Amino acid sequence: MLSFYNTLSRRKEPFVPRVPGQVSVYVCGVTVYDRCHIGHGRAFVVWDTLRRYLVWRGFQVQYVQNFTDIDDKIIRRAQEEGRDWQAVVEDNIRAYFADMALLNIQPADLYPRATESLGEIELFIETLLGQGLAYRSQGDVYYAVRKFPDYGKLSGKRLADLAVGASERMQAEEIERKQDPLDFALWKAAKPGEPFWVTGFSEGRPGWHIECSAMIQKHLGATIDIHAGGEDLVFPHHENEIAQSEAVHGVPLANFWMHNAFITVNGEKMSKSLGNFITIADAATRYDPLALRLLTLQSHYRTAIDFTDDSLKSAQIAWERVEQVVRFGEELNLDRAGDLDAASLDRFTQAMDNDLNTPQGLAVVFELVKDLLPERNVHRHGGALTVPLDQLANSWRTLLNLLAPLGLIPSAPPQPKAQALTASVIEEQIAQRRTAKNARDFSTADRIRAELLTQGVVLVDNPDKTTHWHWQD
Repeated sequence: MLSFYNTLSRRKEPFVPRVPGQVSVYVCGVTVYDRCHIGHGRAFVVWDTLRRYLVWRGFQVQYVQNFTDIDDKIIRRAQEEGRDWQAVVEDNIRAYFADMALLNIQPADLYPRATESLGEIELFIETLLGQGLAYRSQGDVYYAVRKFPDYGKLSGKRLADLAVGASERMQAEEIERKQDPLDFALWKAAKPGEPFWVTGFSEGRPGWHIECSAMIQKHLGATIDIHAGGEDLVFPHHENEIAQSEAVHGVPLANFWMHNAFITVNGEKMSKSLGNFITIADAATRYDPLALRLLTLQSHYRTAIDFTDDSLKSAQIAWERVEQVVRFGEELNLDRAGDLDAASLDRFTQAMDNDLNTPQGLAVVFELVKDLLPERNVHRHGGALTVPLDQLANSWRTLLNLLAPLGLIPSAPPQPKAQALTASVIEEQIAQRRTAKNARDFSTADRIRAELLTQGVVLVDNPDKTTHWHWQD
């Protein structure tokens, strides 16, 4: 029986969608002020795999993921770079799609943006004001947390505990505006020089939490099947979404709340200050992006992952073996249509039905790879196959079938590198990237690196600030 761990109930529950055969999923996306790092990659690989598996199991899935495209961080980044905030947004959205493509993450059905949902956001806030759950203050609008009796039910946090020290954590301007330190902003009046939209509240912009409530209502309705995101979003973001949406609609916002755990790098929290901050684009210059995806799936989504050189190298080796076996079947022109190994399918399904247990699901995959790899090696060295071809085909087809919901299907073999780019063109691209970096236009620099990588060219930055390149192995 298909079951998932529900953060709200703190236990695994049988998954039954509201509409038979159909599943609605909303995933909190990124605030587009910077490139995505491997922590983002972990989250979106997990939820992409959830979606793929639901489809593999026969469900129709509507998958929506937002972009937060107006936020203090975006405004601050634009000011630091001396650029228009919209240019920062668009550059990072383009980079997002490039990063997700590296990890073989399927595009969402919809990518709503906060700035495209302002009418719905304004109406949502007006409804909360009409219910007496929100109040105006100097152009801002705040949600009165203590007026929602169920506040804290997702995170397990109590108002009494949250109140301790809350006023000390507030900025002076917040103290002046808020009736209670626990209240959160639904609408923020713009400061001089900041972007704004005109509403009945003020010239300003939406708060972070309200955008998701409004976009879920707009695109998926009052109640959805699954709301997913990183465990850092449980509080306050998802807790506040519940307070907003359930107060307006009087029904559960989501029947299942699912959250992925954090990652660490060599045992430490990833941080730019520690020098261990790794973007997806950077990681993909050192390892096959699907090896990164494989490493992510080797841990259960609710378990923390430690990214180390050793774990990445092991994942790279494991992925190369999978790819070799897939290519082996293609070289033999094995028929992709036909019977599958029922025992392998059953064990894989039982594993994945048990709260998306990808490590156990991968164990079935690796067993098939282990059985097929010796035959591949014999064949590559000119020897005769020891297993009947129909048996090989059955195992190979089963492997492909199980790789699909995991998103671990190798891309088409690369074209000969000599036909892709000339050395002079590569050097010209490196020069353009150097110019962009000197101008602190890191989005352009990262894009050039990612585009060259897709063509098989790896850039390596040296300590003396020069860059050399080589063809990808």
